[in-house]
Amino acid sequence: MKEKIMIVDDETSIADLVEVYLKNDGYEVFKFYNAADALDCAAKEDLSLAVLDVMLPDMDGFTLCQRIREEHFYPIIMLTAKVEDIDKITGLTLGADDYITKPFNPLELLARVKTQLRRYMRYNNADANSEKDTDELDIRGLQISKNSHKCCLNGKIISLTPIEFSILWYLCERRGTVVSSEELFEAVWKEKYLDNNNTVMAHIARLREKMNEPARRPKYIKTVWGVGYTIE
Repeated sequence: MKEKIMIVDDETSIADLVEVYLKNDGYEVFKFYNAADALDCAAKEDLSLAVLDVMLPDMDGFTLCQRIREEHFYPIIMLTAKVEDIDKITGLTLGADDYITKPFNPLELLARVKTQLRRYMRYNNADANSEKDTDELDIRGLQISKNSHKCCLNGKIISLTPIEFSILWYLCERRGTVVSSEELFEAVWKEKYLDNNNTVMAHIARLREKMNEPARRPKYIKTVWGVGYTIE
């Protein structure tokens, strides 16, 4: 079965170009130029990934991302013409998995799509590929299972995206050790870390929000300033 990818961009030339590259690589593509049609598609189709432009005529891409995240956990890649870190952080905090800045090389976008889909498929197939949960951790009421990819906090299930789960598992597995942003990024994203990369910080903020963690005095994911993050 072909993986279904949704493209949302009001610049028709970009949307058409991305569509051509994705279709040539064997994906089924749903292309839209506004958020309303995209939300309708997201509700009807079993999508595998979405590529969203930040600037749309009827709703900004950040809000669209947030609306999709209310019901779906497939990867979302944001397209932005802005280069400021705050725009990248906003998208990642609202649930995006990756971003790419315009203008971009379509082959780079295609590579990122494939990376996100591989991670998502591993996440979804975890139950089928394991006979029993042998990799489980319980840290003061935070229960996380590597095989089932489930996370509970004080008995309440927390819905995590594949990247959020990978970050939390990596930190839990190294409990008591301070993990640098560089190590965490390269372990989870499998890419080279750059000093100005705020991706990890944005996802940590999102995790804390889902865990109802106070930013100043978190109980679980703690910041060691100038070094990294740790779970004690």
